[in-house]
Parts: sequence; structure tokens; C-alpha cells
Amino acid sequence: MIEYWRFYWPLTLTGLGLVLAMQFQNGVLARFPDAVIELAAFALAYSTYGFFNAALNFTAQLSNVFARSPRGTSRTHRFVCAASVLLMLPLLAIAHTDTGTTLLGTVYGLDAALIGRVSEYLKYLSPLILLSAQRFYLNGLLIQAQLTRWVTALTFLYLGTLVTGLLVGFWSALDATQVLVGAEALALAVQVCASIWVKGRRYHLPTQPEHENLTYAELIRFFVPVSTTGIMFALSRPVLYAFVSRTPDGVLAIAAMRVAFDLSVIFQQAANQFRHFFVTFGLTDIERKRNFMMAVAAGLTLLMLLFVLTPLSAWVWRDLMAIPAEARALSLDVFMVLCLMPCVIIWRNYYHGHLMVTRRTTAMAVGGVLRVVAIFVLAY
Repeated sequence: MIEYWRFYWPLTLTGLGLVLAMQFQNGVLARFPDAVIELAAFALAYSTYGFFNAALNFTAQLSNVFARSPRGTSRTHRFVCAASVLLMLPLLAIAHTDTGTTLLGTVYGLDAALIGRVSEYLKYLSPLILLSAQRFYLNGLLIQAQLTRWVTALTFLYLGTLVTGLLVGFWSALDATQVLVGAEALALAVQVCASIWVKGRRYHLPTQPEHENLTYAELIRFFVPVSTTGIMFALSRPVLYAFVSRTPDGVLAIAAMRVAFDLSVIFQQAANQFRHFFVTFGLTDIERKRNFMMAVAAGLTLLMLLFVLTPLSAWVWRDLMAIPAEARALSLDVFMVLCLMPCVIIWRNYYHGHLMVTRRTTAMAVGGVLRVVAIFVLAY
């Protein structure tokens, strides 16, 4: 149990660092004129960007599993670079063409002015997929070597750079698009450069090389199902937004959902770190692993309830982040429902871990597709 905890808590802090970045983004957006409009535009743009970027969500697991020999490492890295370019191209087309703007308007059903803001964000966000892929790849290598404390430190370096960029951009009276995306690009670039530096000094390949005859076909067979799982996860928000935007006060509802979803991801990220659990420790000692996962699920749920049922929510959303009152009230309702998520995610990741270790990731893709179908039907 102690060994599991030593491995797990730095990854939890890593997830916390990434999600705190979203809170600072929302806090800065809330201070621009027409805050609800800006929150909604960034929510729609980031969820669209996230749909493509989410295909890379399991890149860390890919490098953890396959980059275990010189040949395996080289081929895995080339594969990740190629995948990120292929994912960036359609997003660039959506951002820069009239057809893409029309598509966004059809999906979200909002007025041309708001869709124009969404397209503006996407023009700047699209190239960040390349940096994001490198971050995931390098994180996987460091996790493989159980350098999880370094992963945490690098994530908080990212957070510090992002916050600095947001504040400097806001105080310089730049446009919201430039502030938000510029800070994100700077933070990602700093984290990737620092990760390369750490890898060069602390990372060593496993003493027993694996996948010395790795082929691109093997990488594709592993990656396509797990990337489908990531895409299906990212598709959840656009599907919900597409329905919510067509309701009365749809823009306000999207802004509120962005605030609630982003804070809940602090706890969901902590639950999602169990993706690495079985890949690193294997399928032995299942009973103790299961007990550890249940204890973490209970703790995360209690923390979420503490936030939503005490004045802590008002202090964070009203006093610190300056979220408009009408959006804040609706965010509380959304967050209460999201308290169910840690238990559900950890239950899912228990099986995802087994499937990744046994290389049966197709089942993950099927589950992801069924989830999006269920969301669509229930939202309808």
C-alpha cells in the first residue's frame, strides 16, 4: 500500500496542477467585458480543440508500454509526431475555412458573432496539439522510470508559467484570445523543454529491453482503440453543448457548465491516474490494489461534497474567480451531480488498466462509443 501511495500521490498532484490551470483561465475570462460570452466562447473552442487533442490522451501509456528499447523508443516517438500532425490538420481546416465556420454554426446552433469568436480561438489553439503530444510522450517515459515526482514538478512549472502569462497578458490589455492561448502556448513550450532536460539526466531505459522488434502496425493496433476512447471522452462536452445551446439561456448554461466541469476535473484527474496503475505494477496483488482504489474513490467524493455543501464554493467561485452570480448558481447544481464521477471513473479505470496490460484495448474503444451514444440519447 505504501509503495502504491508513493507512486500515486505525485500523479494526483500532476492532475491537480493541470486542472488548476483551467481555474486561472476561467478567473481571467470572468474579468473581461461580457464575461459570460467569453466563458461560453472559450468553452466551445476548447471542447472542439479537446476533441482532437484527446486522441493523444493515452500517449503517455503508449510510450510507457512500448518505449522500452532503443528501437522501440525511436519508433514510438516518430509515431507520436506523425499522429499529432494528422490530428492538427483537420482542426486547422475548421478554424481557417468558411466550411469550418459553417460546421461550427450547425453543430452549436449559435449566432454568427459567437461562432466567430470560437473560430478565432481555434486558429491559435490548433498548433498546440504538436506541443501537447510531446508533453504526453515525455510524461510516459518519466512515469515508466517511476520519476513521478519529476512529472509533478514539471506540471507545476507549466502551471506557474501559465499563470504568469495570463496575468502579464491581461495587465497588458491584450485581446482575450491572445491572453488565453498565448499563455497556454508558452507554458506548454516551457514544460516540454524542461521535460527533455530531465529525461536527458534522469531517465534510463529498462534493464531488460522490450519491443526490440516493434513495428508501426503494433503501435497502430494499440493506439487506435485507446485514441478512440480519448476522442469519445472529449466528444461528451460538444454533444452536451450542442443540445444545451438550443435551450433558453443556452449561452449562460454553457458558461456555467464550463466552470463546474473544469473544477470537477481536479477530482476526475486524480481518479484517472489509475490508468498508469496496472501498466506500471502489473496484475498481481489485485485485492490490495482494489482496496487502495476504493479508498481513493471515497476520499475524492468526500472532498467534492465538502466543496459544494460548504461556503468554500462561494469563496472560490465568487471571491477568488469573480464568476457572475447567475452562472455561479447554475454551476453549483451541475457540480452536485458531478460528485458521482470519481467512483464511476475509478471503477472504469480498474477495467481499462486490465485491458491495457493484456493489449485488449479494442474493448475500451467500444465502451467509449457506447458512452457517447448514451449521452446523445439522454441529452436528446
